[in-house]
Amino acid sequence: MKFFGVDFRHSFAFSRTYLATRTSIRPSVHNPGHPNHVDSHMIKTGFCPQIYGLNYVIDCLVKDGELSQARKLFEEMAQRNVISWNTLISGYVTSRDVCEARRLFDRATDRNLITWTVMMAGHAQSGETGEAFGLFSEMRRSDQQPDRVTLTTLLSACNVGGQSNSVRQVHSLVVKFGYGSTLLVANTLLDSYCKSGLLSCARQLLDQMPRRDCVTFNAMIAGYTKNGIAEEPLVLFLELQKSGLRPTEFTFAGVIAACTVIGDVGLGVQIHGCVVKMNYEWNVFVSNALLDMYVKSDEIGDATLLFDEMPQRDCVSYNIVITSYAWDGQWEESFNLFRKLQFAGFDPKQYPFATILSMLANSTALNVGKQVHAQAIITSAESEISVCNALIDLYAKCGNLEIAESLFRGRKDLNTVSWTSLISGYIQQCSYGKAMQFFSEMRMLGIHSDQATFSSILSACASLALLDLGRQVHSAMLKSGFMSNVFTGSALLDMYAKCGSIEYSMLAFKEMPNRNIVSWNSMISAYAQNGCGKAALDLFDEMLKLGAYPDSATFLSLLSACSHAGMADEGFYVFNSMSKIYGIHPRREHYACMVDVLGRIGKLDDAEKLINDMPFEPDEIMLSSILNSCKIHSNPQLAQRTADQLFHIGPRDASPYIAMSNIYAAAGRWEDVANVKKSMKGRGLIKEPAYSWVVIKQKTYSFSANDDSCPQMEEVKATLDMLHQKMIWMGFKPDTSCVLHRIKEEAKIEALRYHSEKLAVAFALINTPPGSPITVIKNLRACADCHVAIKLISKIVGRDITVRDSSRFHHFRDGVCSCGDFW
Repeated sequence: MKFFGVDFRHSFAFSRTYLATRTSIRPSVHNPGHPNHVDSHMIKTGFCPQIYGLNYVIDCLVKDGELSQARKLFEEMAQRNVISWNTLISGYVTSRDVCEARRLFDRATDRNLITWTVMMAGHAQSGETGEAFGLFSEMRRSDQQPDRVTLTTLLSACNVGGQSNSVRQVHSLVVKFGYGSTLLVANTLLDSYCKSGLLSCARQLLDQMPRRDCVTFNAMIAGYTKNGIAEEPLVLFLELQKSGLRPTEFTFAGVIAACTVIGDVGLGVQIHGCVVKMNYEWNVFVSNALLDMYVKSDEIGDATLLFDEMPQRDCVSYNIVITSYAWDGQWEESFNLFRKLQFAGFDPKQYPFATILSMLANSTALNVGKQVHAQAIITSAESEISVCNALIDLYAKCGNLEIAESLFRGRKDLNTVSWTSLISGYIQQCSYGKAMQFFSEMRMLGIHSDQATFSSILSACASLALLDLGRQVHSAMLKSGFMSNVFTGSALLDMYAKCGSIEYSMLAFKEMPNRNIVSWNSMISAYAQNGCGKAALDLFDEMLKLGAYPDSATFLSLLSACSHAGMADEGFYVFNSMSKIYGIHPRREHYACMVDVLGRIGKLDDAEKLINDMPFEPDEIMLSSILNSCKIHSNPQLAQRTADQLFHIGPRDASPYIAMSNIYAAAGRWEDVANVKKSMKGRGLIKEPAYSWVVIKQKTYSFSANDDSCPQMEEVKATLDMLHQKMIWMGFKPDTSCVLHRIKEEAKIEALRYHSEKLAVAFALINTPPGSPITVIKNLRACADCHVAIKLISKIVGRDITVRDSSRFHHFRDGVCSCGDFW
């Protein structure tokens, strides 16, 4: 059968029923079947069989998703009525093409209440609250009065943020038009109050409602739970049961969520019992709420047991458990369940790609990550910004920054997480300059930073000792309101500590409104880095008095503080108290700190005994520490034994070989020096060149020993020569034992004069105002000659000079160093 040349037999069944509808007016009982009677009735009612039939076809096409065919038929109709317009407008609204629906609405020559209501619903579902209310006002001006459906539709337009006034306006209209006692309208109004955060208004409405049903209670329970209020939902749950109403799956989901909010897993177990008793365990929606509660209560075992026993699961069930395994560090279990999900027959677009990719990023499993990336592309999940952010994070953390940046640049919907992921990736790969560049670009584009962004960029400032930029970030944090966040606060004090400003670290710590163990550990670590051993121990005592309980990281920082300050007795007390008083068993890194404590004060036999007695084999860090101590305290025999162990392990860098070479050189064993260097070269290891840098006016200047390419080199050397003469007058004698080469004494003195840290200090003296402090960073340990020289320079020029080497901070003032010549 064809209408206007279009064959509709394949779109719907043209049955006798359809044909009957074209002449569905019943014949008169007095004159049944008389055609004149039918025609007269059509004329009186205005019924047109042709329009009716075409409207029916349009409706069927719309329901079959053939919107373009329906539109074509609509445009070819010689006559239309309000049903024609309503059917097509509704079709566009249903297909979420609100723009086309509105264009059609504006053309409509016939409108009734349904026309207005359908169009308002379209704007409401698109979040266009203003458009919906504008239509409502226009409808009122056209003398159309709303019914309950219109008012509930208007309320649905208020379910986006910041519409509390709109909800109140609709409430007044509900009362005005007499729908206040209509249960459907009252329930919708209550739900809108909850979604707008007006819980007191919602509760007042609830208490005034003459009739209630489960929907009423469910809406109020959900409103409380979503706003973090957990006690009231439980009270309402009891009230619902006392009223004789039977809880639905939505009731249980809301009450279980309330148990999750208050963290009462015991109460949650009781609700679980009610779920089983009322035969709702088959409901996947309720089971997922229970899964979520167990997971967020860290009851991973119970969550797994429930998941295994669920009679029905959906993709959400899998996602909850996969994510819980990832949070708990059970990466293998998480990935195995993800593989099972892939064979469960669910829509791949719903897979937890973001969770899996984040997990793989943390484990730097790039090859597996690429396989998951391929699946995300096939399923179009890559188009989701959360998945793209996880991909950026994966490639950045695995060192493939080109792909990470390519993914980043290919998006137009970037958010704070996108920027932070890329910035963090560059920082982790030590590309601090690039990270700063993206942070500046992010700020210029007006994209707000979050706590992760600030923490990452503060880490970069700390690594480069960019104190001025760190202060600017501090200012931005104050403006953004992130100073109350414990993690950004801890990152801030760490930044000040690593820039040598321990006073600012202390100030940042004292101004933190909230502190947790991370904050205390950061401050203790700050004291340790700056050689303030006693201050670190005093802060530990204060922490205990205030009720904070130490963790493994606390003791690591305390032992580091004792090591840098040469406090062996205190270090032993801290080490022994870990297990005896606090029940924390020392790990490998704690033993490494104790070895360092003993090595620094020359107790090398005790250090070797501690290594032999500890419950695990020594690692590269411990043996390197012993080797360095042997160099300082001239113990070539222990150095040889330690080097043999270290070379057997196969060190990852050249530093142990360099240390052993220097020990042999100091003893004049040049043949052994040559053998060590040959062995180092055979392993493909290269000595890391020493360099120092200083930041002036946010620009970094790098220096290496005897490098004539350094900026202002003639002026820098002249300054050092002048300072050298003044130091000689003060009794300074160059320590040529620091030059471990077979060259003449004069050449050794000349080489010492232009070490990288001295060049950096001289450059800063030339290019900064008199009296201002200087901060120099060195990638390796400062040599003894430079240490003595910079002490004297600080006295000659009357400046505070801070040198951060690979080991610690040295604060030079008036000829004295904060380390007490112990490092």
